[in-house]
Amino acid sequence: MKNTILFLFILFSISVFSQNSEYKVSSYLTEGRKAPNTHYIGKAWLNAIIHDDADLGYNITKATFKANSTLDWHKHSSSQVLIIVDGEAYYQERGKEPVILKTGDVIKCEKDIEHWHSSTKDSDVTYLALYGGGKPTTWTEVVTQKYYDEIAKKLKNN
Repeated sequence: MKNTILFLFILFSISVFSQNSEYKVSSYLTEGRKAPNTHYIGKAWLNAIIHDDADLGYNITKATFKANSTLDWHKHSSSQVLIIVDGEAYYQERGKEPVILKTGDVIKCEKDIEHWHSSTKDSDVTYLALYGGGKPTTWTEVVTQKYYDEIAKKLKNN
């Protein structure tokens, strides 16, 4: 009888203090889905952590690009913030010099500013992208392998 009472007490305690299964919990640690090669060169995975949430009004996407991969030139109808979680990235806004971003760096691109970002030649990159919902990304110009290679060489020599 003592063992039965102890067992019921433990079972009740576990159920009272267990995590509520009504919460929607996701993880940014999952790789996500392989992105279709539409507006980039190389290999990339996307994990839409928060997407089209009307209450928040912004999206959070985790992107992972293998080394030697790049997005095309594009712009957003809202500001975009990139948080480099791991690795190194190239980043450039139209009319400005490209830079290398490293783990821990955070950069904000203002709305409607044409830009591109990528992994570096020798490093994968994982970043969190925060941007407004609503209008989709506007793709403006292909970043060619030749252009990417020129940027890589230029930044390596600096």
